[in-house]
Amino acid sequence: MDDLDLSEFHDVFFDEAAEHLASMESLLLEIDPDAADEEQLNAIFRAAHSIKGGSAAFGFNDITELTHEMETVFDRVRKGQMPLSPSVVDVFLASGDMLKAMFATRKDGAESVSPADVAALCERLRVFLDAPAAAPVAVAEPVAAAAAPPVEIAAPKAVEALPVLEIVFGPFDKTFNAEAVDAMVDDLRRLGRIEETTVVAQRQPGKRKPKPTERRFRIATAVSEAELGEALSFVADPAHFRFVDASTPIEQPDAAPVAVAVPVVAPEVEDFAPRAVIDEKDFCLFVDPATLPGNEPVPDAAVSKVVELKSAAKPVPAAAGADAASIRVSVQKVDALINLVGELVITEAMLAQASLQLDSALFEQLSKGLAQLQRNTRDLQESAMSIRMMPMSFVFGRFPRVVRDLATTLKKQIELKTEGEATELDKGLIERIIDPLTHLVRNSVDHGIESPAAREAAGKPAKGTITLRAFHRGGNIMVEVLDDGAGLDREKLLRKARERGMGVSDSMSDQEVFALIFDAGFSTAEKVTDVSGRGVGMDVVRRNIREMGGNVEITSTLGVGTRISIRLPLTLAILDGMSVAVGTEVFIVPLTYIVESLQPAESDIKTIAGQGAVVQVRGEYLPLLTLHQVLNLTPKVVEPHRGIIVIVEAEGRKTAMFVDELVGQHQVVIKSLESNYRRVQGVSGATIMGDGRVALILDVADLVGAVPKEYGLAA
Repeated sequence: MDDLDLSEFHDVFFDEAAEHLASMESLLLEIDPDAADEEQLNAIFRAAHSIKGGSAAFGFNDITELTHEMETVFDRVRKGQMPLSPSVVDVFLASGDMLKAMFATRKDGAESVSPADVAALCERLRVFLDAPAAAPVAVAEPVAAAAAPPVEIAAPKAVEALPVLEIVFGPFDKTFNAEAVDAMVDDLRRLGRIEETTVVAQRQPGKRKPKPTERRFRIATAVSEAELGEALSFVADPAHFRFVDASTPIEQPDAAPVAVAVPVVAPEVEDFAPRAVIDEKDFCLFVDPATLPGNEPVPDAAVSKVVELKSAAKPVPAAAGADAASIRVSVQKVDALINLVGELVITEAMLAQASLQLDSALFEQLSKGLAQLQRNTRDLQESAMSIRMMPMSFVFGRFPRVVRDLATTLKKQIELKTEGEATELDKGLIERIIDPLTHLVRNSVDHGIESPAAREAAGKPAKGTITLRAFHRGGNIMVEVLDDGAGLDREKLLRKARERGMGVSDSMSDQEVFALIFDAGFSTAEKVTDVSGRGVGMDVVRRNIREMGGNVEITSTLGVGTRISIRLPLTLAILDGMSVAVGTEVFIVPLTYIVESLQPAESDIKTIAGQGAVVQVRGEYLPLLTLHQVLNLTPKVVEPHRGIIVIVEAEGRKTAMFVDELVGQHQVVIKSLESNYRRVQGVSGATIMGDGRVALILDVADLVGAVPKEYGLAA
């Protein structure tokens, strides 16, 4: 096997290993040590077993060693030979963290993991093995290490012969090799007596050692062929193994009677060497009965006849639907596809713009074709964008561990609930929302949820609750972090703001007061800890969310709890926007920020001495943001009542944006201005219009935030 280059399969293995680790951590956090669910135990065992098998195939010996110890410990747990104590859960979580670091070392070239740390963790796992094993629990055990259902059979007498099954593993390839079979055979020993009968090998040019292409085993077991096949399917593709008829049963060694509903397990025996080797090149059969010392000779009928590999039985096709419903594609290919679809959308818009100058009666067929092209382009665009969509469970799944560890550190009792895990979001946004959301969750644990004693004194349950929720609202995704903690103290926030010399007043709305916590350096913590209190982080949260084209809002009730709501676009590649004209230029305002648009009466415009102008809209006074002044342009209209007012809302604040006119609503492809030019304040990107002109996309949150500071308008 030394001629194989497995490096091309590393990325697939790393991805699958990450999924197994995430699944294992999630199950460990959910499981109740006092009433462990059998399927949960089996699933945790399968995850460790799968990582062990893959790492062994790739030669990652340190990972194999650690997962082997994990597998051994958890095998005792699921057999009822030792309890699932909190200490076992803790050491398994620590082992998962270590495995993540070990994979990062090989995948990304991160800082290497110390062998001493790995050895110490293995030793912590062996401590559980040194303890005396408890008597097996009188419950139905799984059929195999792969967690197949228990076999409901009565135990045979010690002298009875068990049925014999013959299993053929092969053909081998770069992802399933002879070494992978060894790990599977180790598990099969738990079900009965197993011995290897035949190895089919093929000579390799320039290689001394033949390359195995098929291995055959015989197993005496009470487990049926269907159940054994189901168990093997957990750890191997059904295309890589099949069952053939076995001629002679193997006598079951003397053993104590086994309870009903527990699989008959023969005593483990030493590994059997191959009985026969078939060489494809020489077409000869080598048989060495002496390779099985201390065991009865295998009957001649069990020795395979000389065969030519070209006429060997073909592998059984994979089960319908097995891994056929999805494929792994690199992110770069998906991004390239979406970029091309974006260019197609722009080209279609240009054609549609040009067709407006044609006589539709003379060019009826062309008009119909362009209309069909527009529909197909929209469908293609939506399909391409859906490829990048990922469920929020990818994000939410990491927070049970964060909350558990932090609550333990702070000596708090906290339950984490999640809702809307199936809600999908663009992969680019998924990756960028993780850090802001982590900080918000940590803040809720540290500042929001009170200590058990304080909660009980306030008439609350000792255990607090943090809820992560995701759902669609219009064309946006809403992500919320809710807690039933102490809530935000408005007066305390104002007092802290005044101590820092910030310009605040008692007339400020709750939204504006709560938004103070997003200012750099602002903190209400009484002391600095390793969790929080330095006043850094929340400002980064707001900045990162703004860079994603979203905004964040806070609502809170003192003594009841706090809700932090994040509004995000579905994707960063395409947005729905309203085009507005200022002078000869056209700008795009994202629809997610627009509340309404109107033409005000002259009497609705009020000027406040030294503070600019405001617009009265249904009894509410809104600051007037004159866009041509902000962007230093020459407008067509100077008086607001002769132009259009667009009411926009960002971070809980409404502002009236004065523009010359509304042009229309468009779905535009976003092009990064920062990567092609530089960052411009008040501008989040650019797009190409149907007439070929470049239009800037306005950063509404940035413009609204600058109104009271830069332009001196009343809030």
